[in-house]
Amino acid sequence: MSRTIIYTFKEQEKTLTFSYSQYRTIHEAVAAAEGIDLTDFLRMEQQVEAVSSGSKAMRDFRDSHFRKLGFGKITLAKKEHRGIGEK
Repeated sequence: MSRTIIYTFKEQEKTLTFSYSQYRTIHEAVAAAEGIDLTDFLRMEQQVEAVSSGSKAMRDFRDSHFRKLGFGKITLAKKEHRGIGEK
């Protein structure tokens, strides 16, 4: 099932359709949409994960890196709950 990502890149709000079958995280999806290569970042992220004791260090590292790339908020849009038979 696809979801919608709402993100800000260089002060401009954008939306993107996202599916976990294509990308592991929403951060990878927005970087790909903007043409940013994350090879070095993903390698460094694995190293941070290996030496850190919790997910907070990973989250802080990721958020800091994406702010440096020019991203603001990156979030999934709320799901629309529809009744049975509605499209």
